[in-house]
Parts: sequence; C-alpha cells; structure tokens
Amino acid sequence: MVLKESSGAAQAPVPAIQRTHFLGVPFDRITFNDVVALIDVMREFEGFRYVVTPNVDHVVRFTGSRELRACYENAWLTVCDSKPLVLLARLMPLTLPRVTGSDLTASLFGNVIRDGDRITIIAPNEAVVEKMRAKYPRLHIRAHVPPFGVGDNPAELARCVAFAVAEKADFVFIAIGAPQSEKIAYAMSKDKRASGICLCVGASLEFITGMKRRAPRWMSKVGIEWMHRLASDPRRLWRRYAFAIMPLMRLTVAEFRQRRKVRTASGVYGAGSRGSQSFRDKSDAKTKG
Repeated sequence: MVLKESSGAAQAPVPAIQRTHFLGVPFDRITFNDVVALIDVMREFEGFRYVVTPNVDHVVRFTGSRELRACYENAWLTVCDSKPLVLLARLMPLTLPRVTGSDLTASLFGNVIRDGDRITIIAPNEAVVEKMRAKYPRLHIRAHVPPFGVGDNPAELARCVAFAVAEKADFVFIAIGAPQSEKIAYAMSKDKRASGICLCVGASLEFITGMKRRAPRWMSKVGIEWMHRLASDPRRLWRRYAFAIMPLMRLTVAEFRQRRKVRTASGVYGAGSRGSQSFRDKSDAKTKG
C-alpha cells in the first residue's frame, strides 16, 4: 500500500488505491490487512470518510438506482464483502480481494479502536446498544435507534444524520442494513459537521456482542455463508436470495460480454485481470481531509 501526500499542511495522506467497476459497482482492490492499517493511519486526521462493503444484495439493488450509485461512488473505500462476487469476478478474469464487514468490525474493535474513543452507533435496537456498552465500558458510546421502516422514511433518515453529526466522533457504525445505512453515510459526507471514520456494517455489532452467530469459517471460505444466514432467518432472507439470482446472472453475462468485447478490440486477452480499462487512481480521495 502506498500513501501519497496531498498538498497543504492540513491535508491527510491519500492512499493510491486501484478502483475498478464490476457488475456496475465500484470496488477498491485493497486487501483486508491494508484496509485495517489504512484506517489506523487515517483515524489521526480530521474530516469524515466512510466505508461500504457491497455484497450480492447490494449489487442487485444498485442496478439502475442513481441514488445508490452516488452513495457507493462517493465512499472513501468500497470493498467486496461477498465470496460469490469474488468467484464470479475470477471468470472475467478479475481479482477482487474480499474484506467482510463483520471481520473488519471485529478487527477494528480489537486492534484499532482505543480506550476513550468516541463511538457513534446507529443501531437496530436497544439491546445492541446495551451489549456494546457492557462489552466496551471504556469507550464513549452514544447511540440512536431509529424506528422500524426507517429506510422508507426520509424524515427518520434525516434524524439519523442529525444525530450522527451532532457531536464529534472517532468512529461511526451504521448497523441498520442496506441501503439505508449507505444513504445515511452519504448524507453525512455532505455535512461539514461530520467527523470520524464511518462504516456501514449490517449485523456486525450483533456478531461481536454474541447476539447472533456467524457461519463457521469453512462455510465462509467456500462461499456458502449465505446458506447459514438463510437457515438462521429464512422468513426474512429467502425472498432476498431467491429474487437476486436471476438479476445477478444477467449482470454477470453482460459484464463478461463487455469485457470480452474490450479484449477483442484491444487484441489483448486478460486485460480484465488488470482492469486497465476501469481502474482509476483515487488521488482526489473523497476524504474531505
């Protein structure tokens, strides 16, 4: 990982990270360890920056949505949280490092976040807040629990944003699912009062507090963690997974055809593995700092 100095003494160092687009969604090609190390460095700098972790559900939702496109394109980091997407990318061929939001959250609380840090949480329920405060008594945790259906309620989304920016934070964890978490993070990025490093983490806080159980590591490695999640909450998840299959396959076929067309036109097979046609240096780094 390379850091480049931005102009101006108040500017934070900017990571030279390759960003590519796969299935229409931006992904940063940065490893898990480098993400953790980068966050540890950037926490020392002023400003607000947010991290999103797209998975299959996000990719399907993203298609055709200008609102979600803005949320992901303007993220400081957007990393792949899906083994199926990693495997599909290899068919292009394209290498996407996998950085799961759950592992990232656990690593930050274990290795980066320090005693006395100011943590803001947009939580799914009060039980999560209580568990977090009990588990991390040396952190200054302030939390807001929005009502059910917040994703379809602009006024409640605005209240989440207002709460999150009202006080200075070192880290912000938005744990109310997609796409409402990403919408809140993007709205915060446009508010000059926002501070800290923000992560959209889904159920990650419930995992680190023991409220929910993650899939066994072997299931995660082979790409069938989704089966564990489906078995754990079938009534909520079966529609999401069932209705994602066909759109995902259509997107994959279209992606493969487009990349093959590019390779044929350039006369170079394998250009997709380097992503030369879609990578860009994030030298402008949307970090506000």
